[in-house]
Amino acid sequence: MMHFADSLTFSGRKVVAAWAALPFPALSGSSLPDILSAHQQDVPWKLLSSWREQKVSCCFAQSVVLRGICQEKPTSCPGQPRSPLHSCESPEQVLQQFFHTQFPGAFSTSHVLQQPCETRPPFPQFFSPLLTRRGFLLDKAQGYSSGGVESIPVLAALQSSPVLHSLLSGLCRELRAPNVRRWSSFFTAGVEQDDFQEALEELKTLSQCYETGFGSSEDEAGSD
Repeated sequence: MMHFADSLTFSGRKVVAAWAALPFPALSGSSLPDILSAHQQDVPWKLLSSWREQKVSCCFAQSVVLRGICQEKPTSCPGQPRSPLHSCESPEQVLQQFFHTQFPGAFSTSHVLQQPCETRPPFPQFFSPLLTRRGFLLDKAQGYSSGGVESIPVLAALQSSPVLHSLLSGLCRELRAPNVRRWSSFFTAGVEQDDFQEALEELKTLSQCYETGFGSSEDEAGSD
């Protein structure tokens, strides 16, 4: 995993964020171009970190894996022109075209696997009744319990993006807040005060590698 993360980082960056859509929001019978065309304003996956919700506006590099989307024939809604996504010849090309639109200039790799994620027991059955047995969305609740969901389409991504500036700088502020000198057990465990301060400075420097010059006022106000 470290080597994989290294392939997505450069310019002093060392950290990537994990994102996922579980399940991937796909209507039953829809093609991948149909699905992604409905998400032109925002990407259909969420940050897995416990940090506050962040909207993805840009990224430096990413690797995305999508599994469980059948090779349905692309369609388009009546009265609407076909999008550039519908002109792509393969699912990989569809994803690349989508990323090119959402994150222009970013380095992106994508992989598409037909096999879905199996969700039979002992997989936790926390699914909405708006899912079919194959994990696709319905317009109304189905007649059986969510325990009947046997598989789901999934999208997972590792991404190097400015979101990590907020996450890392926030972590640095939280570590600076308490007075660690009062915790004798903290340093009797083998941590030296100078090493601790050096690690904080390295964390602050690392967070600055993810700045784009368009950070929020909240981040700027909280930096030191």
